[in-house]
Amino acid sequence: MGGNARTTDFLKECLSDALIRLMRTKSADQITVTEIASTASVGRTTYFRNFKSKNELLSFKLVKLWERWTDARDMEVRNEFAVANALNFFRFNYDIRELLKLIYQHGRQNTVYDAFLTVLYPKHSADPAMCYKRKFYAYALFGLLDEWILRDFRETPEEMVNISEAIRIN
Repeated sequence: MGGNARTTDFLKECLSDALIRLMRTKSADQITVTEIASTASVGRTTYFRNFKSKNELLSFKLVKLWERWTDARDMEVRNEFAVANALNFFRFNYDIRELLKLIYQHGRQNTVYDAFLTVLYPKHSADPAMCYKRKFYAYALFGLLDEWILRDFRETPEEMVNISEAIRIN
């Protein structure tokens, strides 16, 4: 692929978008790398150079969407869960609910959690308490989001903040 990071990210996103397009008409398990690459108008090597699985493609897309969403809102707190950004977290997921539903329809829920880990859990810190705290919140948030998706986003993002605050561990 050569090129710079922007080119690489662009091609990676082309691949993830292609997979998502194909998932709208075909089971993710039946989609081949050749189909993904062809739909993205890139070579198969671009896929294999950057990804090991379709799940990585989906997680990559979720992280990119989060980065764009937080950039557009000039959010200060992006890589950790805090009361200050709880509403933004739920609003973001509500905004991408159709993609999340598609991912769930294909049994790829773990890609959502993997994206959480990428965003919320940067490489290991020297502070063990911080490592445990971030991992705890990643699992807790995934649990809340998982149930919200399974309930077809019946609650508003504001209601989800109230729910998360009501069950918060002191």
